[in-house]
Amino acid sequence: MADSTLRRPGDERGIALVVALLALLVISMLATVLMMSVNVDTKITGHGLRVTEALNNAEAGIGEVQARIAAGDIDLNSNPRAVAQIFNTPAGNVPVLGTDSTGLATAQPAGAWLAYSTATRGPRALTVHYKTDAARSVIYRYDPNQNPTVQTTSGSPIYVITSTGTASTDVRTVCAEIYSKPITAHTFGAMVANVSVSLKGTVDVCGRNHSASMPTGANDNVSYHTGTGDLAGTWSTGAVTKQGAANSTGNPGLSQNQTGPYTGANGFYAGPWDAFGMTQSQFFSWIGPAVSPPDPPTGLVYINGSAAYNGGDGQGVLYVTGDLRLNGNFTYRGLIYVEGDLQINGGAWVLGGLIVKGITEVKLANGTASVFYSSEMISQAASSAGGSFQRLSWREVPSPS
Repeated sequence: MADSTLRRPGDERGIALVVALLALLVISMLATVLMMSVNVDTKITGHGLRVTEALNNAEAGIGEVQARIAAGDIDLNSNPRAVAQIFNTPAGNVPVLGTDSTGLATAQPAGAWLAYSTATRGPRALTVHYKTDAARSVIYRYDPNQNPTVQTTSGSPIYVITSTGTASTDVRTVCAEIYSKPITAHTFGAMVANVSVSLKGTVDVCGRNHSASMPTGANDNVSYHTGTGDLAGTWSTGAVTKQGAANSTGNPGLSQNQTGPYTGANGFYAGPWDAFGMTQSQFFSWIGPAVSPPDPPTGLVYINGSAAYNGGDGQGVLYVTGDLRLNGNFTYRGLIYVEGDLQINGGAWVLGGLIVKGITEVKLANGTASVFYSSEMISQAASSAGGSFQRLSWREVPSPS
C-alpha cells in the first residue's frame, strides 16, 4: 500500500517562481540599502568638504587682516575702542560705520573673493580690534620680558580678529589673538646724525623713552615716559647748536662730537641694516624694492632718491637714499632713516626716531617740529609693517546667525 504522506512531483510546481521572487526581493532591498548608504556617504563627504572649505576661508580672512595691518591700511591708533571691519564689497560701496569704527573694502582680486566676510554690516563681517579690559579703556599688550607676559604697561598691542568663513550652507567662525613680533632697533637718541645739527625755532627733541600709546600730535608730558631706556635727545658725530626756543632733552639732552661703534665714517651706521641688526642683503630683502614716494608713507618704504612731504600721517620704516624735506603738519610713528640731508619746517611730529647720515647739515627750523624717542613705537611699527605676526591663541567659536 502506497504511503499517502509522500508528495508527488506535481505538488512542487511554482516553488521555483516563489524562490526567484524572494531572491529578487532580497537583492532589491540590498541595492536600496546600498544606494542609501552611497547617498549618505556622498552627503557626509560633501558636508566635510564644505566644512573644511569654510574653515579655510575663515583662515584666509585672518590673513587679510594681518596683511592690511602690515600695509598700514588698518591703524587702530592706540584707541582701545577702535574697531576695523573688512567687507566683501568694492571700494565705494563700504557701509558707513559708527564712531571709533573704520570700514574697508576687501583687497582680494576682483571676481575671486573668498567668503570670509559680508557685503553689508552684520555679525559675520571680518572684524579686528584690540584686546582690552571689559570697559574698553586699556589695551592689553604682550611683552616676553614681563611676568605676566600679557599686561597693560609694555610690549606689542594684542589684536583680536574674528573671521567667519562660509561654504554653501556650512559656516565656521574662528577668533585669533595676534601680536607683531618685536624688531629691535639700535639707535643713540631721538635725533641721530653724522653731520652737524641746527635746532631753531620752536623745536622739541626728547630722548626720554616714550610709550607707543602717546597720541599722535600730543605735546611731551612725563606721563608718556616709560622710565627706562632713555637716550640722548640729539646725538651727533658733529656739532649741535640750539637757537631761540629750541629744546633738546634726554640722557643727556645733547651729545655732540661722538664716535659710533659701526663701520661707517665716524663709526656711524654703514646703512639702516646696522640699526636693525641685519646684514645688507637681509635688510633689502625685508624692506622690499624701491618705490615712488607714497603719500603718506606707510609700512616698509624704500625711496631711492629724494622725497618731500607736505603734511600727512605716516607709520612704519621710511628709508630715503637722497634728501628728505618735511613741511606742514606731517606726522610719523616709527623710524625714518635718511642718507642725504634732512630739513624739517612747519609742524612735523615724529614718535620713534630720526637717523640722518647727512651731507651738509640737519636743519630742524622755522616751525614747531617735535621728535620724541620711543623704542616701543619703532619696534611695533617695524614689526607690524614687516608682517611678522605671532599667534597667542586660536579658537573656533559658535558662528553668528
